[in-house]
Amino acid sequence: MYKESKNLFKSVISDFIPPSVWRDFVYLSSECRERFLTVSDIPELITQQFFMAGLAELQGGYLVERDSVDVHTLLFTVEGEGKLTTATSEVILKQNSLCVLPAKTPFRFELNRPDGNWKMAWVLLSDTVKWKQIATLGQSVVPFSDSEVIWALMTLLHSEIDGRPAYRKLLCSEMSSLLTGVEATPLTSSARVQALFNEVGAQLHLRWTVKQIAEKAFLSEEQLNRVCKTLYASSPQKKLIALRMQKAADLLHNKEWSITMIAQRLGYKDPYNFTHRFKAFYGCSPRDYRKTIIQQRES
Repeated sequence: MYKESKNLFKSVISDFIPPSVWRDFVYLSSECRERFLTVSDIPELITQQFFMAGLAELQGGYLVERDSVDVHTLLFTVEGEGKLTTATSEVILKQNSLCVLPAKTPFRFELNRPDGNWKMAWVLLSDTVKWKQIATLGQSVVPFSDSEVIWALMTLLHSEIDGRPAYRKLLCSEMSSLLTGVEATPLTSSARVQALFNEVGAQLHLRWTVKQIAEKAFLSEEQLNRVCKTLYASSPQKKLIALRMQKAADLLHNKEWSITMIAQRLGYKDPYNFTHRFKAFYGCSPRDYRKTIIQQRES
């Protein structure tokens, strides 16, 4: 489902000059790898009104330019970066984003850097009533946290060529369910930041940085700081520390977990750094905090 549907479509080059002529052209270097899902191999695609789909791991050179096509094109970026050019803008296609290119619109997409890589999945949708909401979005780029899920479903689907029809039908249905969840109304930056910190709270073992959080929220660090001040009355860094310390307090109730284990679980390689952070936040060491909990239980 489209978790965060704010349009990210804006030029990344201030003096952008649109192409005067569009052509139908494709270039792939020898280092690129693609797998195709066609209706001849997977007839179940037709029932969900998919025209074609594919998986691409790209490096060394890649470019696709289209003047006008009769299908809607969706690009799901899983890793690396692509670059999209339209008649009005250039935009970088980053990880966990979905690029929507409605039928009858010209576009070009390619590797963002010649020495870079781009792992992405693409889907072509028939221009039917079912996918009408795709066309209403216009050419746009939106955050899409299920890019990995789309990749996994398509990988499984590819493995079922000449395989089980019932399983292929199920996989196509799952893909369709994800794609029909689009919401044309964008979420606010506040809603995106709240959703992202929920995700951060579920993965506190990762070495989060403010830069990473801002990028995943599709905001600048300055914008993220302003939103966090409004939502939480603290900076993004302090909010991240608070999430870790609150989780640490919960984990300290379990005496089977050592202080070192808790520190590592919360992304602190150095338990002394964790202890320092905890003491600054709660006014006592994790060990003393745990002693107080035990005493309260026994009293």
